[in-house]
Amino acid sequence: MSVMDTTLSPWVILSTEVLGTYPIFELSRSRLRSPGSGREHNFLRLDCPDWVNVIAVTDDGRMVLIEQYRHGTDEMTIEIPGGAVDPGECPADSAARELEEETGYRASELIEIGRVDPNPAFLSNRCWTYLALGCRSDGTVSLDPSEEIEVSLAPIGDFARLIDGGTITHSLVIAAHDHLQRGIRRGAEWAERL
Repeated sequence: MSVMDTTLSPWVILSTEVLGTYPIFELSRSRLRSPGSGREHNFLRLDCPDWVNVIAVTDDGRMVLIEQYRHGTDEMTIEIPGGAVDPGECPADSAARELEEETGYRASELIEIGRVDPNPAFLSNRCWTYLALGCRSDGTVSLDPSEEIEVSLAPIGDFARLIDGGTITHSLVIAAHDHLQRGIRRGAEWAERL
């Protein structure tokens, strides 16, 4: 059987109960039935906002990076700009907004280069990656009250080295790097402008 040929079908949702609503997610428990076996099981799900990541590149080929403290791992991290998609906002607008709010940089061009499902086993959200070209620091930084961010620049060619060396460990940033590399390998029209 090929990867795309399947006899499986989506499970049937029998009931859903919201267990808790929090500022960044809603936790629910659903009872589902397998269409194949007929067995019923309970599943937990986190409904989280969609997310965007931005590979921001200046005209001289430098990538905009951010450093910040992450509460989940209790560590400082190096990442690319990114954040949640606000209700009613399209991912491209979120990418432009997050880039400027976190770094003060604005792009002359924003290109969607990929999308992933962060963990479809229990998360409902998606993460889009955008390539921001022609970035200039002529915007306004506007951090959330809980954010403390330091901005730095590195050659775009150092992206893989920062991952390989363990400096960048955020899985969604590594997925963004993969989108970038696959676009370069397939000769995407934007690749020649990096």
